[in-house]
Amino acid sequence: MKKIHSFHIPVMGIAFSVETPIKTAHLGLDSVVFINDDVLLEKLRKFYTSKFDLPYVEITKKAFDSRAKRITAYLNLVKDLAEKKLDDLTKSSSDIKKYFDLLPNTSTLKQKFSDFSSKIIDATEIQKWLKENLNIGDINVNIMTKLDKQNFDKNEALPIEFNDAHAALRGFANSNLESSMVFSAGMNPRLFAYIDKFDDFFPDVNGNIKKKIILKVSDYRSALIQGKFLAKKGIWVSEYRIESGLNCGGHAFATDGFLMGPILEEFRDNKENLIAEVTTILNAALENTGKIIPKVKLELKITAQGGVGTAEEQNFLLDYYKVDSVGWGTPFLLVPEVTSVDDATLEKLVNAKEKDLFLSDASPLGVPFNNIKNSSKNIETQLGVKNGKLGSPCPKKFLALNPHTDGKTICTASSKYQKIKFNNLKVQLETGELNDSQFKKEFKSLTSKECLCNGLSTSVMHINNIDRKLENEGVSVCPGPNLAYYSKTSTLQDMTNHIYGKSSVMNRTDRPNMYIKELGLYMDFLQNKLNDALSVMDKKKERYFGKFIKNMENGIIYYQDLFTNAKEVFSDKRAAIFTELEDSFNELQVMKMKIESVLVSFQTKK
Repeated sequence: MKKIHSFHIPVMGIAFSVETPIKTAHLGLDSVVFINDDVLLEKLRKFYTSKFDLPYVEITKKAFDSRAKRITAYLNLVKDLAEKKLDDLTKSSSDIKKYFDLLPNTSTLKQKFSDFSSKIIDATEIQKWLKENLNIGDINVNIMTKLDKQNFDKNEALPIEFNDAHAALRGFANSNLESSMVFSAGMNPRLFAYIDKFDDFFPDVNGNIKKKIILKVSDYRSALIQGKFLAKKGIWVSEYRIESGLNCGGHAFATDGFLMGPILEEFRDNKENLIAEVTTILNAALENTGKIIPKVKLELKITAQGGVGTAEEQNFLLDYYKVDSVGWGTPFLLVPEVTSVDDATLEKLVNAKEKDLFLSDASPLGVPFNNIKNSSKNIETQLGVKNGKLGSPCPKKFLALNPHTDGKTICTASSKYQKIKFNNLKVQLETGELNDSQFKKEFKSLTSKECLCNGLSTSVMHINNIDRKLENEGVSVCPGPNLAYYSKTSTLQDMTNHIYGKSSVMNRTDRPNMYIKELGLYMDFLQNKLNDALSVMDKKKERYFGKFIKNMENGIIYYQDLFTNAKEVFSDKRAAIFTELEDSFNELQVMKMKIESVLVSFQTKK
């Protein structure tokens, strides 16, 4: 089916979008469900089967392959509920109106229905037309590739296919969904090599693929490498989803200074070459393994997300960079019809300003994590520290990836890990390996880690009044910096009207252009890294910063040319855009001189 919307709803945390397709798929909206937490999915399956009076048989943790089976069962339920809601929609005039009101004014489906319904008054014929022409939105799923912890039966290591990410992939593969697996957080060769065990990921003779692959990427080079790797297995990447390195929610995977605009242009200009190069590899692999070689050119989509906030920005991405869809994540945290955010957290998000949103060290993965000040999970964690209770219980262990002395792995936010680490720090302080200042810095870093497995899954349980003894009460939330410019809750209709330029949900008029916002975030990121490195600057670090700054300079020059030539867009922001570009370029020159000065100082001392 040709997509009826030009935007999609990305994955948000563990649970903020876990119910989204149940709420919106029948309206034709594409969304993404995070499927790593099978414990949560099983609780939600129990909740929804009870709510809709459906049969439920618990899949206990002791059942063979329980993780994959739980994921499969939840996804099948979500699909069934979405299809039932779509069927009900075709019988309700108010729901039909809502479906079409959400569409842009330029929608061909909207026009076709208007033409048809103006000529046909028979309700049965109209309902038949709707059943033939309306479909549920894609119920896509997400796996963070690095969350692939090995599992054990007592002390015996289980085969690799029972690793966390492998089992989650199998859960999706065995489901009834015809949608996409979104892989994020980089390449996992062992996981990628497991995909070819499932026939649904291969194309048929007409190029149809029941279960597609979407790679979330931050640059063209990594996309090409991963695309070729999978093609050698006979697996086609149907979409490359380009996400801003810093102007996004959740974990932030910063590039080495490569900015969104130049990255998108590289994809646009090389798309056909990418298709041709990867297709050659794919067809050879399919032939070698006796698989069907499609007779048609396989579809490849390029999509983008991260910091988009206005209809003008969305349209620019669609028109200038020819992207197929634009992701709107963080703004939907303020749309209760779409996402699962408890009332207390929602109020905090509504009132958040720039100063309240920051990159934190809260993630046990050691990756910068977008956070909001004084989240209830952070308060809960720091209260424990104040009372001498370091870390959290670790019942789920999804982020237990740090090597441990027993041959297994452990989470850096767990009580067990933090107690061991704290005792080691005390010994280092007593022996003089650490001074008091260093000890305090290490202690702060240690105790900043939050139990995200629980914190990011709790909100949906608050809303649905599901038992959360395992999770506790604190909620972690991971909005992108774009949240600062939204200051009220919205209905789904309000937000789609905003996206399509019919009206606006934004009260503030000082929001910077998305490219300038990302540039500012990278400038801050670079400055912070530079400040940390100045006292230990060496040639290796100089090369890193030199490369980073050069990429930033190239990005600024690119934007200066872009906005000089694209005079028909962003007219109200143009003066501010050029001022910010010039100021940032000058700041980079100051940074270069500072690095050079520090290096000269070190060499003189030697």
